[in-house]
Amino acid sequence: MLGNFSFGDYFKKEAIRWSWELSTIEFGLPPERLWISVYEDDDEAFEIWHNEVGVPVERIKRMGEDDNFWMSGATGPCGPCSEIYYDFHPERGHADVDLGDDTRFIEFYNLVFMQYNKKDDGKLEPLKQKNIDTGLGLERMARILQKVPNNYETDLIYPIIEKASELANISYALADEQTKLKLKVVGDHLRAIAYLISDGVLPSNIGRGYVVRRLIRRVVRAGRSLGIKGEVRNNLEEAFLPIIAEKVIELSTHIDSDVKIKAPRILEELKKEELHFVQTLERGETLLEKMLANALSNAQKSGTVPCLSGKEAFLLYDTFGFPVELTTEIAEEHGVTVDMNGFDFEMENQRRLSRAAHNVVKLAVEDGANLTENINETEFVGYDTLSAQAVVESVMVNGSPVTQVSEGNDVEVLLNRTPFYAESGGQIGDHGFLYVTRGENKQTAVVEIKDVQKSLGDIFVHKGTIREGVLEVGREVEAAVDVKLRQRAKVHHTATHLLQAALKKLISQEISQSGSLVAFDRLRFDFNYGYALTDSQLEEIEQLINGWIEAATFLETKVMPLKDAKEAGAIAMFGEKYGEQVRVVEVPGVSMELCGGTHVSNTSEIRVFKIISEQGIASGVRRIEAVAGEAFIEYINGRESQMKNLCSMLKVKAEEVATRVEKLLEELRMSRNEIANLRTKAAVYKALMIANKAFEVGTSQKIRVLVESVDDADADSLKAAAEHLIDTLQDPAAVILGSCPDEGKVSLVAAFSPAVVNMGIQAGKFIGPIAKLCGGGGGGRPNFAQAGGRMPENLPSALEKAREDIVSILSEKAR
Repeated sequence: MLGNFSFGDYFKKEAIRWSWELSTIEFGLPPERLWISVYEDDDEAFEIWHNEVGVPVERIKRMGEDDNFWMSGATGPCGPCSEIYYDFHPERGHADVDLGDDTRFIEFYNLVFMQYNKKDDGKLEPLKQKNIDTGLGLERMARILQKVPNNYETDLIYPIIEKASELANISYALADEQTKLKLKVVGDHLRAIAYLISDGVLPSNIGRGYVVRRLIRRVVRAGRSLGIKGEVRNNLEEAFLPIIAEKVIELSTHIDSDVKIKAPRILEELKKEELHFVQTLERGETLLEKMLANALSNAQKSGTVPCLSGKEAFLLYDTFGFPVELTTEIAEEHGVTVDMNGFDFEMENQRRLSRAAHNVVKLAVEDGANLTENINETEFVGYDTLSAQAVVESVMVNGSPVTQVSEGNDVEVLLNRTPFYAESGGQIGDHGFLYVTRGENKQTAVVEIKDVQKSLGDIFVHKGTIREGVLEVGREVEAAVDVKLRQRAKVHHTATHLLQAALKKLISQEISQSGSLVAFDRLRFDFNYGYALTDSQLEEIEQLINGWIEAATFLETKVMPLKDAKEAGAIAMFGEKYGEQVRVVEVPGVSMELCGGTHVSNTSEIRVFKIISEQGIASGVRRIEAVAGEAFIEYINGRESQMKNLCSMLKVKAEEVATRVEKLLEELRMSRNEIANLRTKAAVYKALMIANKAFEVGTSQKIRVLVESVDDADADSLKAAAEHLIDTLQDPAAVILGSCPDEGKVSLVAAFSPAVVNMGIQAGKFIGPIAKLCGGGGGGRPNFAQAGGRMPENLPSALEKAREDIVSILSEKAR
């Protein structure tokens, strides 16, 4: 989109005159082909177009609010619009003209005159400073100037379509409309995808990243339906999107140099996404076709509109990973609707079951009455205190309510109020104790709490063991959280927020959380990103976070409306449901997140932060594990203990360990090479011993054949033996060897001389079926192939089969 803006400078008259000048003089459009629309009450714009620009009255159309009045929202700046249309068919005259007729007109220029402020009561008040916002469609102007029937056939997109047509072996000019539509999808979407990835918007399951992923999936499906395929390498089909994307990158070179610079990343992302999605597509399409056929058949029988049920659409999504938007698109192509309300119901039902499974607690008495009818939600006081008086509202053993529990039993306790944090938001539940006292602070029972979970909303279930005495319903207890463990959780939770902020700042703003664990001994943070982080990146992240820690910044915690929190820039977990009021945890100038977890008061409490691992856990999802505070000290002490053990074992100082290990590895490598050489020599010696077992096949041409077992030779030794034998027996010759190098393993090799290969016999194709007899497989080149198996007991019969087959084939070829 091209455009210009004015904030309190020039206004309506100048904007109209300049847009006309640009269109008719700079772009050279014939004035008689241009039509104008104005807002129905905007007499000022009408007069400027007619009296000052000179557009005839019959080519100026007044239009209503839906078409020609722009608003930024329910309230705020707004104003009338004026648009310029190009007439492709002026011969149709001026009578009964409809500017919305896209067979004749195209709107290419829009002028917005922001002159009002819309108030809450709907009234319009004039702005003190009137503003201009114009937009001119680049593709639309290209279509007009290049005299092509649509935007897709301009030089911005058509070369991409031509490349796709070439790969599909299709002539765009001769193609039917459905085929053209698919080619347009490839051209238009792939262009957008390349620019989005270049700008750092990577495919993911959330936000802008999901838009990119959906676009890629549409292109993949459109291309495959056109018959476009990538190159086949090692019997595997490669991706085709990178091939077409090369044309996109070529076209962008003189427009946006960043696209060319970031080409490797663009092509890699496209390849990865396509190959991953093809697996999903193949799994789901077959089942979807059956579902659609059933829907059409049932509708025909009942005389109803064919519809795919929400349960079927959800099955495709949940079991096969088939995107629901793709299900809808394919269904529409077959004239079938999708029950999206039913799909949403199934989705919510699954979420409910998932939550219930995660926090499963049996809260029912024997007569079936629901225990929760008499229990209120637990009041959580753990933000302000780590010790509180509470009343035992219910006690359960093995999920069933009881009135009292004695020493040694595992128990689940429900209190009216608690300082214990229940597991949520990735943070594990608090540990601690419940103390029952009676008169003069005499302690009568102690319950050790090892976990706290939420159930059925905000009922906190304290899970533990009776260490002393008897616990009874109705008793008052002192609930005391383990202070040291809570501090560890607070340190790791705040450090997790800092980690996300550092990743966004240093790696990509598109990074978002996809899971986390805040434990006493470590933190774990899962995030959407398609590449492994380098050592230097991890080091930079650590330095930034430790700098924030050293800055000793006080955290700010507020409860506010969800709308206000989002407007303030607070990060929300994608897909998480929030109430109207939310808790916002802010490290001023660093991080602001919606979070119900516990946190330090000042970043200095974290003391130090250390990343201990970074790895991929799923396609496009990375995981960082780290330690902070007291857990960091434990981690370092553990590493130091390991280092001391290594020093003792290797009899060297700590700084000499690496050198000593390198020397040991080199000695090990040399020993292994020596063993391998000895094995190879032994195999070659055995080969010489069995060379005299070769026999001849054929009448017109004598071919020497050897099929034998070489005891326990490994794969490399077997290969060396076969190569030696094929040279010894001389051309034409065929050698097939087998061995059992280890328990439960089979090695096979086939070597054919050039003359045998010229007969049309390929070692790779020959050895595969033989390997299957040993429970394995393999392949290779026409002249040499290796295979393996896991059924040594079948090796003799497999070699006998190989002997029969090779004799039969060679006898036929060499008659």
